[in-house]
Amino acid sequence: MPAQLGWRRTCEEARCFQKTKSSRLPALYKTPSTSARAEGCKKNYRAAGRFPPGPKRPSGSKGRRAVDLAHENPDSCQSRRARIKPQDRVLGTRSERRTEVYIGIDVSKENLDVASDDGALEARFSNDELGHAQLAERLRGLSPALVVMEATGNFQLELSVALAAAKLPMAVVNPRQVRDFAKALGLLAKTDAIDARAIARFAATVKPEVQPLPDKEALELESLMTRRRQLVGMIASEKNRLQALFGPAKQGWAEKSIRDTLSHLIKQLSQLDKGLRKRIECSPIWKAKDDLLKSVPGVGNVTSMTLAIDLPELGELDRKQIAALVGLAPLNRDSGAHVGRRRIWGGRASVRTALYMACVASLRCNPVIQNLYRRLTTQLRKPVKVALVACMRKLLTILNAMVRDQKPWTPTLPPPLQET
Repeated sequence: MPAQLGWRRTCEEARCFQKTKSSRLPALYKTPSTSARAEGCKKNYRAAGRFPPGPKRPSGSKGRRAVDLAHENPDSCQSRRARIKPQDRVLGTRSERRTEVYIGIDVSKENLDVASDDGALEARFSNDELGHAQLAERLRGLSPALVVMEATGNFQLELSVALAAAKLPMAVVNPRQVRDFAKALGLLAKTDAIDARAIARFAATVKPEVQPLPDKEALELESLMTRRRQLVGMIASEKNRLQALFGPAKQGWAEKSIRDTLSHLIKQLSQLDKGLRKRIECSPIWKAKDDLLKSVPGVGNVTSMTLAIDLPELGELDRKQIAALVGLAPLNRDSGAHVGRRRIWGGRASVRTALYMACVASLRCNPVIQNLYRRLTTQLRKPVKVALVACMRKLLTILNAMVRDQKPWTPTLPPPLQET
């Protein structure tokens, strides 16, 4: 009897010890549930703390072999692996990584949509004096590294003057470049707000050079040259309308109206030319530049004024850069074994037009341009238009060097070609 009691006590102590041990250390393998036994499923001897198989995986810092540290079994093959936790990384904020702020402004007739590259500023201001003052005050508080806007006719001129008066760094860029940049980023939609954000990202990525605002005199001369081109275009249109009249209309009221308009436009053009010439002669700087350009045979008053006013970079760039700026640089179009024709594209059309007329005149009186044209057309058999474009580029290169060195026209002629 005592032996049986001792045996029972020993069994009870063993059961208590097993319960205590199981409470302290979890089981390494999970036993299948009752439902799984009833259904006859395979036994699941999956390690404790491991994720069930399947397509879903944890996306956090715990990986496939990660084990819950609170219930980790020291006898398991699982071990603590060295992992980089997000809180251990030194993650600086956007403002800590880069303190520069770039602003993009989308200019329209009525409104100004403004955005920053970091997304801290997105606002709309009216395109008037009050809106310009509010925008300048807002940007002055941000101290941007650069403010970029597109060239949209004359809508951005007053804003440029207001930002320059506030001493904010500013650049006016070609809208085609910004649009191509937005397409490269996948921004196919186009709204004013999207354009402002695209301009801001363009400014932060490309970082165009800060452009100083021309002085008041240069702006006034530029507006006068623009008006002169408009008058020349209207005179040409009225002459075409006069030639298009036929029959009784040639002696009617329409013919009289066109002639009156023509006479008025020609008078306006003559007065404008006199005003431009007087303004240039009153300024010593403009006068010296104008005399320097007109010393070249073939360059007259109109070409000289166009180059001086519409091309202020003349003399500051090298020959390749000035040719590309005007639109006279030959551009390659090669791909693989295909060698395409070189073409000119882009640039300032007003300067290119003036150079074309000066080149045509230089073929009669400028020996340097004459020899180049003859060599291209006679010896190299180049087309006439190709030879004319090459002569325009040569004339521009000569003018650029003269303004850069401040030296008048002193040609060094090559030996004349012998015609066969």
